[in-house]
Amino acid sequence: MAKIAYILLCHKDPEAIIQQAERLTAVGDYMAIHFDASANPKHFAAIKAALQDNPNVAFSRKRIKCGWGAWSLVQATLYAVEAAVDTFPRATHFYMLSGDCMAIKSAEYTHAFLDSNDIDYIESFDYFESDWIKTGMKEERLIYRHFFNERTQKRRFYASYNLQKKLGLTREIPSDLQIQIGSQWWCLRRRTVEWILDFTRMRKDVMRFFKTTWIPDETFFQTLVRHLVPENEIETRTLTFLMFSDYGMPVTFYNDHYELLLSQDFLFARKISPEATDLKERLGALYAAEDQVFQISNEGAGLFKFLTERGRIGRRFASRFWETEATLGRDRELMIVVCKKWHVAKRLVESISHGTNIPVVEYIFNEENAPLPDLGGIQRTLSKRHRHRRALTRMLFEYFETNRLIVCMDPGNFYLLEDFGSDRSGTRILEVECNYTDEFLIGHSKRIGLAGEQTSEETLQRLLPTIRNEIAFEKDRIHDANFDSLYTIKESDSAQENAAPLAEFLGVSPEKAQQIADTPYLFSD
Repeated sequence: MAKIAYILLCHKDPEAIIQQAERLTAVGDYMAIHFDASANPKHFAAIKAALQDNPNVAFSRKRIKCGWGAWSLVQATLYAVEAAVDTFPRATHFYMLSGDCMAIKSAEYTHAFLDSNDIDYIESFDYFESDWIKTGMKEERLIYRHFFNERTQKRRFYASYNLQKKLGLTREIPSDLQIQIGSQWWCLRRRTVEWILDFTRMRKDVMRFFKTTWIPDETFFQTLVRHLVPENEIETRTLTFLMFSDYGMPVTFYNDHYELLLSQDFLFARKISPEATDLKERLGALYAAEDQVFQISNEGAGLFKFLTERGRIGRRFASRFWETEATLGRDRELMIVVCKKWHVAKRLVESISHGTNIPVVEYIFNEENAPLPDLGGIQRTLSKRHRHRRALTRMLFEYFETNRLIVCMDPGNFYLLEDFGSDRSGTRILEVECNYTDEFLIGHSKRIGLAGEQTSEETLQRLLPTIRNEIAFEKDRIHDANFDSLYTIKESDSAQENAAPLAEFLGVSPEKAQQIADTPYLFSD
């Protein structure tokens, strides 16, 4: 059975560290601690005094001062790993933790999870091909030598960097290494850890390279694991649940996040608020609990993205010009059917297609697999369609050899409506207003990833008012925009009442509009 040696790097909050060590070792697991040499020595003395009689706790034989982005973080990790390997010969796995992490599964579940697959868990994406680094230095982290800490010695850091850049003092990346990048929160098997330690003793050239690399804790272990371990024995993910805000700051969890955390497909979570005493007590008791059943719905990241994006798109950030003079054409008319119930809009446009000669495409900006002709690759992914939306739409006009085109959109795509509405072409918008039952909203939340099949009823009931409010906000936002040609049909209105706005939107006779409005089961779920 799996036995875990937790590798803990810490620098504050001795009481929390003591509690964490006692909780995780109470069920037979181990912990090796490196306490920052620059931290309060009284805190380290308190930790050592409290844990010195615990045979499942070890301390790094060396302690160094750690700095963010510096080699010292990797060196401190290696010191703790060496202590764990030497002290705990029965440890099968080594799990990297911080003082802000807590288990969100029981030890019984965690051990069974690790026993089920003989693999290493570590994020390791190609350094140059992936988009893991969003802003700032990328290649410069590697090809220049970084002797100073950017946060504590900013002037020296940039003076050294700029001088090397000016003089062309670049260096080669070790030729046999493919640099990888990812989260520093990994879980590795004993064999892998031993291989890494042997590698560090044999390859002094690689050690010299990483010692002057900027932010090596995101690249060192990630690169070495890929170099030493067969690809089919690596799962490129972290087992620690963590999220970041729009501003790159870690999301903090509080007392009311207990159920949410337990439903995620992870073993630990970071960061737990120091003030979340109730959450800490419940999670602390959980690790030692037996016969626990966890319903994994994994909706945490989707929920966070959904809730934090409310109030941003179309409110705080204006859309940017992205194609100079990229009009669809003065003589063209884009007709947009806006509906939250996608199946209703598809039913409607199918009826329109049969009753008129206007070409129709469905939710091309929402569904990856929406049927589209081959347009040279611009249509292949949703991101490309959004990024080149006007070019894509122009090509559709040309493909269908028409000056009128109907496209379906979700009301959440407000920036698309704004962008197309500002074009010199004619833009007409038909809003399809539906009634929404709780059952539909729950199904909708599952389809878009806000909830899963195992999401608890309590979580769903908390989510429903937010979704209803979001739908209402999207409707108000469209009406407040004062689009020149906005028409509305409603589920609550009769087919005869809906025929009039349909006739205006489509530019067809009242009789033809009535036929379309009479589409059987138009609003049915």
